[in-house]
Amino acid sequence: MAEKENNAATAEKNGKDLLKASNPLRLVITVVLVLVALIWGGSKIYHSFLYVETDNAQIEGDIYPVISRVPGRVQQVLCSDNQKVAKGDTLVLLDPADYEVRRDMAEAALDNARASVSAAGEAALAAAAIGQKLSADLRRSENLRRQDVISPSEFDAVKAGALTSSAQHAAAESQHRAAAAQLKMREAELRNAGLQLSYTTITAPADGHVSKKNVQPGQYVAPGQQLIALVGSKKLWVVANFKETQLENIRPGQPVSIKVDAYPGKEFEGEVESISSGTGARFALLPPDNASGNFVKVAQRVPVRILFTGKPDNEHKLAAGMNVVVEIRVK
Repeated sequence: MAEKENNAATAEKNGKDLLKASNPLRLVITVVLVLVALIWGGSKIYHSFLYVETDNAQIEGDIYPVISRVPGRVQQVLCSDNQKVAKGDTLVLLDPADYEVRRDMAEAALDNARASVSAAGEAALAAAAIGQKLSADLRRSENLRRQDVISPSEFDAVKAGALTSSAQHAAAESQHRAAAAQLKMREAELRNAGLQLSYTTITAPADGHVSKKNVQPGQYVAPGQQLIALVGSKKLWVVANFKETQLENIRPGQPVSIKVDAYPGKEFEGEVESISSGTGARFALLPPDNASGNFVKVAQRVPVRILFTGKPDNEHKLAAGMNVVVEIRVK
């Protein structure tokens, strides 16, 4: 019994000693945690004075529509999704047979027009030569008539011939001008036929990557139909939609830190290029009209265009539409 009481007393004493020893440790841990929280909170507050941040931002790029300018049946598709192409590369071939026939017909019509111009020119020259001869005969006849060498009827005949020749020459010149105009029209028709034929070869309008390919061999396409969307590869930028209350200190030229959701831990360098002159809501399909009905004030978003300024990073491929987080250093 006495031994049990001694054990209980010893355990109570050990507990009190442990409690006394743990109180300073608990205090130290509490102080450390408070200091960490103060440092972290202070750094966040200090950071908020130097930077403005938003995660409402995406990478943008030029998207070129590849369209058909003429109707026709697709003969070949020479590209695939996500393929990198250069400006001028052939992407789609349409069946050129109909357009080759039209070009040949235009060439034949042009040859006929040239022959007509040549014939009309020769006729005009002949009429001019005859007119010159008859004009000279008329001048001589006038002298002879004044000398009463020829009769009035003979003079009238020469005069009538000269007038007729002049009218014929004028008609020949008019026909020649009409043939020349017809020749210009046929030349234009041939150029148009050549253009229509060239449009059967559809090429890349810029360097980029093939995306959203919507064309297959055998398909019939119409003018203006988009066949491929080509995402430009030369230049990408970021559009960050900041709240209007964040714009006070944002200026073009300020440095930007860009974090892409696809690459955690990786930061890209950027620079503010410009600030939009209108909010995103103002360019919506149905812009708000605060003058009618009940009014609820909503913080508007203003697009800010940011350019990438760092060296190209081939290991971290960027694509239009990626979500990013941007921080602009404003102070």
